[in-house]
Amino acid sequence: MDIRPILSTLARHKTAAALIVLEIALSCAIICNALFLISERIGRMQTPSGVAESEVLRIAVDGIETTSADIDSARAQTHADLAALRAIPGVRAASVTSQVPLGNSGWNSGVSLTPDAPHSVLNASNYLGDEQLVDALGLQLIAGRQFTRDDLSRPTTQNIMADGLPMAIVTRGFAEKVWPGVPMQEIVGKEYYSFGDTPTRVVGVVERLLRPNQAGGPESFTYSMILPIDISYQDAGNYVLRVDPARRAEVLKAAVAVLERNSPNRVIGRKQTFEEIRARYFRQDKAMVGMLVLVCSVLLVVTALGIVGLASFWVQQRTRQIGIRRALGATRRQILHYFQLENFLLAAIGIGIGMLLAYSINLWLMSQYELPRLPLYYLPIGAAVLWLLGQIAVLGPALRAAAVPPATATRSA
Repeated sequence: MDIRPILSTLARHKTAAALIVLEIALSCAIICNALFLISERIGRMQTPSGVAESEVLRIAVDGIETTSADIDSARAQTHADLAALRAIPGVRAASVTSQVPLGNSGWNSGVSLTPDAPHSVLNASNYLGDEQLVDALGLQLIAGRQFTRDDLSRPTTQNIMADGLPMAIVTRGFAEKVWPGVPMQEIVGKEYYSFGDTPTRVVGVVERLLRPNQAGGPESFTYSMILPIDISYQDAGNYVLRVDPARRAEVLKAAVAVLERNSPNRVIGRKQTFEEIRARYFRQDKAMVGMLVLVCSVLLVVTALGIVGLASFWVQQRTRQIGIRRALGATRRQILHYFQLENFLLAAIGIGIGMLLAYSINLWLMSQYELPRLPLYYLPIGAAVLWLLGQIAVLGPALRAAAVPPATATRSA
C-alpha cells in the first residue's frame, strides 16, 4: 500500500498526530522500565533461601539479661527446651540459633585471610547454633561434614566470641568469594579470620543459606557462616524446628505449649512458618509489583482509549472521503489496512522516541536508586506490546470505516 496518502493526511493533522505519538512514547518508556522493575522484584522474591521452607518453623523467644553466673543455668534451660521440642511427634530436628534467614535483623562479621589484613574480603552473616542447626533448617551439605556435639564451643562469659571460634560451616557463595576457583571439596580445611587472631577452619560447605537481610547488596545475600556454639535462648532468641509439612500447625501449637510450660516467665514472640517469614520479608516487593502492574494496566488502557478516540474522530471526519475511495473501487480490506497502517506508523514513531526515553529514565534511576542497567531486550518487548495494543485499539474504528458504503460519496458535505 502506498503510504504517501497516509503521510499527507497526518501532515494535515499535526497536532492530533503529535499528541498520540507523545502518548505512545511516554507509555513505551514507562512500560519498558516498569516491566524490568517487575521482573527484577519477582526474581528477588523468588530467591532460594537454602532452607527447606515448607518444613521449617520458627519460634522467637525474647531473652533476658544474664550475668556470667547465670550462663550455665540458662544453657541447661535451653537443653531442656530442645529435648522437649525434639520429643514432639512430627519434629525431625530442632535447634536454637541467633538469627534466621530473611529475618531482617542480622549479626555480621568481616572475613579476611590474614589476621592483620587492612580490609575484609567480604562481610558475612553469623549463624550460631548447635549440631542440629543444619538439619533443622534443611540445608544441603555439599562438602565436608556437619558439627558434632564435641565441636560446640561453650563460652563462660557473655562475650561468646572472646576466645575465637575454631571452626565453621560456610555457604558456597562465601567460599567462592573468599577462595575463587577452588573446588568445594578443597575448601574444607581452609582457614580465615573473623574473630581476632584465632583462625577459623572450614569443616563443611552448604549450598545456600541466605542472610537475614540484603543490606550488603544482592551479591552478598548468600555470604553466611554457621558457628558451633552451645548457646542459650537468652543469647539466641530463635528456636527452629524441621517438621512434617502436613503437621506444621499442630507441631507449632505443641511447641509453644512446651516452651511456656518449661519456663512460664519467658516472653514468646513471633511463631511462624518459614513461608510466613519469606512473605513478611518480601511484602514491600510484592506491594511494588502490584503497584507497577496497576500503573502499567492503567497506562495501557489510557493509551488504547486515546488511539480509539483519535481513530474514531478521523473516521468520522473522513466518511465522505472513504465513500469516494469505495466508489473508485477500494475494497473493505484496503480501507481496513489503511487505518491499521496509519496507526502502525504513528506507533512506530512514538515507540522510537519511547525507547530513547526509556533508556534515559533507566540511567536516571541507576544514578538515584542504584538499580541495574535496563537490559536492551526489554525495549523490543515494550515495542511489541505497544504495537499490538495499537492494532487492537484501532481495529474497531477501522472496521467501521471499512463498512462505509460507496453511496456516501454522493451525499452533500
